[in-house]
Amino acid sequence: MNILAPSILSGDFWHLGEQIEEAQAAGAKYLHIDVMDGNFVPSVSYGSPVIRSLRKSTDFFFDVHLMVIHPETYIERMAKCGADLINFHYEATDNVAGVIGQIRAVDKKVGITIKPGTPVSVLEPYLEQVDMVLIMTVEPGRGGQKLIPQCLDKVRELKHLIDERGLQVDIEVDGGIIIENVAEAIAAGANIIVAGSAVFLGDITENVHGLLKNM
Repeated sequence: MNILAPSILSGDFWHLGEQIEEAQAAGAKYLHIDVMDGNFVPSVSYGSPVIRSLRKSTDFFFDVHLMVIHPETYIERMAKCGADLINFHYEATDNVAGVIGQIRAVDKKVGITIKPGTPVSVLEPYLEQVDMVLIMTVEPGRGGQKLIPQCLDKVRELKHLIDERGLQVDIEVDGGIIIENVAEAIAAGANIIVAGSAVFLGDITENVHGLLKNM
């Protein structure tokens, strides 16, 4: 099943609750929540109080993307805030297997992310241990960038590895996804699409319907 995951990084925080409700009513299934520490990426975003507040008001599936160094220090906190899936960067830790184990220990789904410059091959030892792989299609940390086309080659490579092993692992893409290129991302093998500006700028219902139509 193909899933749209609006990224609240592009939302209007004054009206965020209403915007989230509208996106869900229009057919989005996941809510993508970027947690940035100002170290792994230059920007700082929201933390556990915001996520906890959102959890009280929606039953959206929370796809929490940790753009932080030492992700192991965030796992328990994100679980308590209401994350359904906790996604961390391969590049952010020296103990990938340990972080995966921590996420499993708090009974959450596991995601692992790689940046545009990181080869898919680094993920091979972990594909049997995760529920989702996120291929960043822009450099992480800032919204509104254009998709790097070569990253879709990495999606194709990852899809081949997953199918070759007979695994049920979701492939998510994040960065520069718009109505005009979402079909290409799906054709490459992605089944979870993160979109920020393409959802929240303009008419949210119309934007969600347009993206879903092309997925």
